[in-house]
Amino acid sequence: MEKIQAAFWVVTLLVVLAVAFDFMNGFHDAANSIATVVSTGVLKPQQAVVFAAFFNVIAISVFQLKVAATIGKGIVLPGVVDHHVVFGALVGALVWNVVTWLYGIPSSSSHALIGGIVGAVMAKAGASSLIAAGIWKTVLFIFLSPLLGFAFGSLLMVIVANLFKRSSPLRVDNWFRRLQLVSAGLYSLGHGGNDAQKTIGIIWMLLIATGYATAGDKLPPVWVIWVCYVAIGLGTMFGGWRIVKTMGQKITKLKPVGGFCAETGGAITLFMATALGVPVSTTHTITGAIVGVGSTQRASAVRWGVAGNIVWAWIFTIPASAFVAAIAYWLGLTLFP
Repeated sequence: MEKIQAAFWVVTLLVVLAVAFDFMNGFHDAANSIATVVSTGVLKPQQAVVFAAFFNVIAISVFQLKVAATIGKGIVLPGVVDHHVVFGALVGALVWNVVTWLYGIPSSSSHALIGGIVGAVMAKAGASSLIAAGIWKTVLFIFLSPLLGFAFGSLLMVIVANLFKRSSPLRVDNWFRRLQLVSAGLYSLGHGGNDAQKTIGIIWMLLIATGYATAGDKLPPVWVIWVCYVAIGLGTMFGGWRIVKTMGQKITKLKPVGGFCAETGGAITLFMATALGVPVSTTHTITGAIVGVGSTQRASAVRWGVAGNIVWAWIFTIPASAFVAAIAYWLGLTLFP
């Protein structure tokens, strides 16, 4: 009885840690949802975070749980995951999120979590315990998601420029101030739909590993779904102001029309990835879309040095979080024997 009770409290503690990661994900990635709409002056920061959080949460009724299934069942072989692996993965992801937030670097919470899982699993059982298809699908979209964001953002900007070439700048600005509310809502919907499912997936993984759910379940428990969507919405409401400035002002200067094209291009990419069950980075996606919009004006409109620093953060995210996760895994063996 004592052993069962201890296991229950360990699982409870890890669920709380996962929800903290989910909250931090929303906090860290709030900038992705609101940077463009704030930098163009369409919404004040306080209005923007509430707006984005609302759409984060209602995504629960829009998307199937394909991303959660990829995280929960598609990255690690059955039987390998235990509470030590989950602890290592979450600590690795959280540490990297906090470090990049402190320095105002828009890194990927998604890839920090993937890196955390990879590092903890390798520390326990080696690379052979990873499911190659799930890993490579995620790695592929590290490159594809910003490229798709870039392509959709720049294409939309070209289309809009041609459609409104005879309109006055004031009329265009007035139109897209309204339309940017639609695009920001769609992007926040995609953000909530993809990112909340990553935490749903890791809690589902934990519950299966500890016997509180079975691998044959088609869906995770309903309470897991609701808790994760609400947590990411609350994280977004508190916002990551350090990163807003980088995303909304330092890469390129945006007008409402540019903000609309960037958000819409990013939203299209997120909707596609979530439908395919791919855990993509909302950070990578919106950065690519913003750069795409800026590059249609002129190459010098994009501060490529800032964009380059962001790319370096992307490259280091998975190995850095994996390294911390491996250490945390060994620490977890001592803390939770």
